[in-house]
Amino acid sequence: MARQVLRVDNSRVGYAELFFDLVFVFAITQVSHHLLYHYTLAGAAETALLFLAVWWVWIYTTWVLNWLDPETTPVRMLLFAMMTAGLFLSMAIPTALGDRGLVFAGAYVAMQIGRTIYMLWVVWSDLRRRQTYYRIATYFAVAAVFWIWGALVEDHALRLSLWVLALGIEFLGPAASYRVPGLGRDQTTSWRVSGAHMAERCGLFVIICLGETLLISGATFAGMDWDVAGLLAFLASVLGTGGMWWVYFHIGHRRGAHQIEHAEDTGAIARRSYTYYHIPIVAGVVLSAVGAERAIAHPEHLATFAEGASVIGGLALFLFGNGLFKRASSRWFPLSHLVGLGLCAVVFLAGPWMTLLVQNLLAALILILVAVWEHRSLSAANEATA
Repeated sequence: MARQVLRVDNSRVGYAELFFDLVFVFAITQVSHHLLYHYTLAGAAETALLFLAVWWVWIYTTWVLNWLDPETTPVRMLLFAMMTAGLFLSMAIPTALGDRGLVFAGAYVAMQIGRTIYMLWVVWSDLRRRQTYYRIATYFAVAAVFWIWGALVEDHALRLSLWVLALGIEFLGPAASYRVPGLGRDQTTSWRVSGAHMAERCGLFVIICLGETLLISGATFAGMDWDVAGLLAFLASVLGTGGMWWVYFHIGHRRGAHQIEHAEDTGAIARRSYTYYHIPIVAGVVLSAVGAERAIAHPEHLATFAEGASVIGGLALFLFGNGLFKRASSRWFPLSHLVGLGLCAVVFLAGPWMTLLVQNLLAALILILVAVWEHRSLSAANEATA
């Protein structure tokens, strides 16, 4: 019975998976708005924790959906149950560190442990995979103690600390190969995945985040008096979002899928390139969305270091993550991305002497420069090998 829910062709993304992703459109919106309404160092720390939790529950689901067939009824029921829990998690994000902490932690733990128990049922007859999910369940169970403990304490700093510890335990799992006393460590060769499916799923998550940038930009500008400064800031944000799309999808996305499809140890590459290296990519897009909103709403304000942390910091995170991702498939960090990061540092340091409008325009121009440079470099390399 369990075998009947496994994929035969594990490269196709099913409609049920896309339906599941709608919850995370809401979750990313909630995360970005949390930073917008708590634009302080403390708010940034809280937002980072909430973002990492959202990413972690989504990427783990993506891993299991690489093996499960979303066209079967049991898998669809799993996805619908997780969607429901995901909605509660998303709704609780604004006050997760307040009076809805138990809702947030409970939904998160239910998604992580519930999905793992489901996978134990699916792979029960396969001893090697069953042991893998025993190990994963152990890490989730230990982390769950700190998630729930943190939700039950009223002290804000203590709750944040306990949740950081819980998330740290979960992040340690893949890096430590899920080493568990008595069970040993897991082998990445046990995690044979479809590169095409993994690449498409992560690409769709990047699209969700880029869509959030456009949504925030459009909603902010629509609610303002339309003047020249606001219009230019809005257009710069749209141009920058297009530049992010180009930098990610034009080369890295396709090359990453090709590399993982033709690798012997697909699990190791997927863990490195998609589970970890995509964190700064998607975090950069979300942070840039916040920066775009602030630049559009206040285009003539000075771009202080605090403002530059989102406008330029988001861009720098995005370029850094893309550089790591592309280095994994080409074995070198793109020079165009290094130059882009250098320009980000210059613009950030010069922020207090320019307006947010100017900084937002420069951020968009940096992205266009990186995209054009990389495209021309690739074209030249293709001509040389032709």
